[in-house]
Amino acid sequence: MSLRYVGKDPNSEEENCPTVLVDEQTGDYVLQGWVADEGTITECEKFGPIAPNEAVIRLPARMTELLKEAIRANEHPDVR
Repeated sequence: MSLRYVGKDPNSEEENCPTVLVDEQTGDYVLQGWVADEGTITECEKFGPIAPNEAVIRLPARMTELLKEAIRANEHPDVR
């Protein structure tokens, strides 16, 4: 697996912060975020069960541009 680093939450410390990456082989988005609180998980479960191999994470809205950048990187993998 080869992950392309897109960026970290600009308002977090250097370590332990939400991060956006793209798997260069599959094009999948890899997101590191805060573990969702029980209220968020309960709301998500209204739309369907959360499988044992799934997780609900939360990314701050201020990371929107990083998500857009990940999508652009995925659409144009030859451009870095």
